[in-house]
Amino acid sequence: MSDEWNLFAWTVFAVILPVVITLWCSVQRSKRKMVIKDILRKSKKHGWRYRDLCIWCQSTVHDDCKPSLSDSGKCDLGEFRNLIIPPHYLHSINQRSRGPSDDYGTLASMCGPNWTPVIVLANTRSGNNMGEELLGEFKSLLNPVQVFDLSELPPIKALQLCTVLPAGSVRVLVCGGDGTVGWVLDAVDEMKIKGQEQYVPHVTILPLGTGNDLSNSLGWGAGYAGEIPVEQVLTMNNYFSVGPDALMALNFHAHREKTPSLFSSRILNKAVYFFYGTKDCLVQECKDLDKFIELELDGERVELPNLEGIIVLNIGLDDGLLEVVGVFGSFHCAQIQVKLANPVRIGQAHTVRLILKSGKMPMQVDGEPWAQGPCTITITHKTRALMLYPTGEQTDDEEDDSSSASEPELRDQED
Repeated sequence: MSDEWNLFAWTVFAVILPVVITLWCSVQRSKRKMVIKDILRKSKKHGWRYRDLCIWCQSTVHDDCKPSLSDSGKCDLGEFRNLIIPPHYLHSINQRSRGPSDDYGTLASMCGPNWTPVIVLANTRSGNNMGEELLGEFKSLLNPVQVFDLSELPPIKALQLCTVLPAGSVRVLVCGGDGTVGWVLDAVDEMKIKGQEQYVPHVTILPLGTGNDLSNSLGWGAGYAGEIPVEQVLTMNNYFSVGPDALMALNFHAHREKTPSLFSSRILNKAVYFFYGTKDCLVQECKDLDKFIELELDGERVELPNLEGIIVLNIGLDDGLLEVVGVFGSFHCAQIQVKLANPVRIGQAHTVRLILKSGKMPMQVDGEPWAQGPCTITITHKTRALMLYPTGEQTDDEEDDSSSASEPELRDQED
């Protein structure tokens, strides 16, 4: 009889318990929906929603705050305001009939004293077919009406935009090879023949072709590698390096980004570093560094020996000088790490400048690596920070004795 009662009890328990849990979850789900609705109601009441005001400045604003914006929320067009043809300028041109160039100068005064609008002419069929990608980039940065695809519109028609802009203020960026540049220059000559010489723009080149002889001879480079030249400021506290140690860090970083779960211990991390270091000893991806990089110390060119890496050290002395050393490869880096060798001393300077003339090289600042294309890197002291360091080493026996523990000392660290 007791077995039957036990079976009955377990059966009731097995049926009722899921029902109770289901009912409880339903009640909690209902309460959660009420809470979410209340949050949304309050967010609408307080105007927590926002919207983009402009594709150029990317400004956002709460809905309830928009009416209180100064100048009726007028956009400043962002960091490229001096290159963009504003919509209000074109609207004003459409509202009036064609007149003398003085009229355009009056309208241009509303765009600021440094306004030099740029017209982009890109040939999507040139060289490595990067024109189409650049067209999209420029259309997102500038007004799309000032970016033209020469495979759809000939240069002479695109350059007619110059005639509604202040004379002598327009810059034309030609994205293409020597043939494309010649095509645009022929259109410029045609403007002169038509009596539009005062509207002739200044022409510059972004080389996308195969030869790019004209661009190279004028100093614009032998080819566009895909990097947009920008000025970027990075803070270096300890060191900057280019070469095999940066390559190891870059490979390690890429591997860790793909499979972060594998990098859970220092031993494994060091093993991966050892693997990439050993690989570079065999491959030597950074050899002949002196052929790709120029080094200047306080403005003076330094002839580099046959190195694979350059390291700029901020060793924290009070003389404000940066130490520049070199390494012969990954194996040399390993020897330095275990104090079996010393780096090649190149010199000291207050300002260090490295010029990467071509190709891509691995670089890192304080352990943060990246692959860098042609550029100029200038390293100089910016400021100081007060850091603590112990005046002497403390043993395990001294840890429990507060009287014998060394006092920290303040030391200036420059970055």
